[in-house]
Amino acid sequence: MDYIAPKDLIAEVITTAEKKSGLTVADMLIRGALAGVFLGFATSLAVVASAQGLPPIVGAILFPVGFVMLVLLGLELATGNFALLPPALAAGRVSLSKLLRNWIWVYAGNLVGSLLYGVLFYLAITNFGSSGSGKVGDLVKMAAQNKTLVYMALGTRGWSAALVKGMLCNWMVTVGALLALCSRSTVGKVVAMWLPIMTFFAQGFEHSIVNMFVIPAGMMFGAQVSIGKWLIWNQLPVTLGNIISGALFTGLALYGTYREKEAPRMATAELRPRSSETKVGFLEPTGSTP
Repeated sequence: MDYIAPKDLIAEVITTAEKKSGLTVADMLIRGALAGVFLGFATSLAVVASAQGLPPIVGAILFPVGFVMLVLLGLELATGNFALLPPALAAGRVSLSKLLRNWIWVYAGNLVGSLLYGVLFYLAITNFGSSGSGKVGDLVKMAAQNKTLVYMALGTRGWSAALVKGMLCNWMVTVGALLALCSRSTVGKVVAMWLPIMTFFAQGFEHSIVNMFVIPAGMMFGAQVSIGKWLIWNQLPVTLGNIISGALFTGLALYGTYREKEAPRMATAELRPRSSETKVGFLEPTGSTP
């Protein structure tokens, strides 16, 4: 069958996590960088759709193309790994040091790829800095400011809002990562992962890797955002939110309910003959003592 049931899915998740935890640093950086680039492509595609006057939902429908590409190519996305590795840790198949090693290096690779695409995108839109950025650049600039300055103006409430939006975002992203393992066919994987990814993007939640492209690119297009403001008011709370929902709400929650459990032991009642019973009827002794 094409469909993989949830109980079998958890076993597949653990096997996948073991493979990911054993990757070399070079592989994690390269695969992470490519994943960051593809998410940057998908994000800029959604921006271009908005710049053409199309409704925002069109951008949400288009955005999952980047996720599909990176998953089918077996690349590394930190936000997905926030859910895939904790079940293997809980099962004793991956150590905490290997989990953190994967998260850190893949996150670094995602950052490198996102920044690389941001620079190339800026050079392409501005004809290597010789012309204006047009509506596309203005939209990226506005997005960068909305993702930082708006939260900063709200203080702790803004920081907390970014955290919660990060949680809601990666809840859907990690569901998409697991649903990609629910099918053995390419078409099945694409459809399954498309739905939750579109859901998060359409609602404007916060994805730490997407923001690695949007905010630096917005700064290049003139957004009044410093590196410190980016890190404190977006990247930090959003990343924490992504980790919380990925690890707890998706990875460990599904592992907790679908992992292999021992069958409950049934108490066996001992059958003992009752000594006080007296045989009756035609088997009753006839020569009893008075």
